[in-house]
Amino acid sequence: MCKVLIVQYSMYGHVYKMAEAVAEGVREVAGCEALIKRVPETLSEEVLTMMGALESGKGMAHIPVASVDDLADADAIIFGTPTRFGNMCGQMRQFLDATGGLWMKGTLVGKVGSVFISSATQHGGQESTILSFHTTLLHQGMIVVGLPYSFAGQMGVGEITGCSPYGASTISGGQGERMPSENELAGARFQGAHVAKIAKKLKNNM
Repeated sequence: MCKVLIVQYSMYGHVYKMAEAVAEGVREVAGCEALIKRVPETLSEEVLTMMGALESGKGMAHIPVASVDDLADADAIIFGTPTRFGNMCGQMRQFLDATGGLWMKGTLVGKVGSVFISSATQHGGQESTILSFHTTLLHQGMIVVGLPYSFAGQMGVGEITGCSPYGASTISGGQGERMPSENELAGARFQGAHVAKIAKKLKNNM
């Protein structure tokens, strides 16, 4: 069985909804399984409450917390993060900074890595967040996979939408009022299946 791990951080549920779509795409590929986990929270409950992150339906406490060892056990890892000033969120950065031991051993070399994100606005760092995330994956020796133009949903101009060749993305709106559109979810599903197919081929040819 080809194991695809989806490691994400979602404060208000946008990234998590995309993660569910990514997982659906992975499971469309025979012989592949998807598991969604979250990186550890670094903010206090008081701060999260002030930010409205613990309101009904928004808390992520029901999602299992990922460990560094989980990365080692996966054949492919798809990361999901909200954008913070054109970069990944601090929670994700702290998690990745704890993977030095894996880097020393070359544990992630040859594994497939991919990224999807959420930003508040159309031009709020969607591409820069994914591209800067790729730097860490490349340092780990991972095989970086994006969202190819064979996903035609990123070619249209008939609606405001996320998604680029770098990875699936969604736009949450200034107050988080916008949830992922059908096109953005389709991009996430496509990316999940695309990653799973590549990871499966690599695993079967080892």
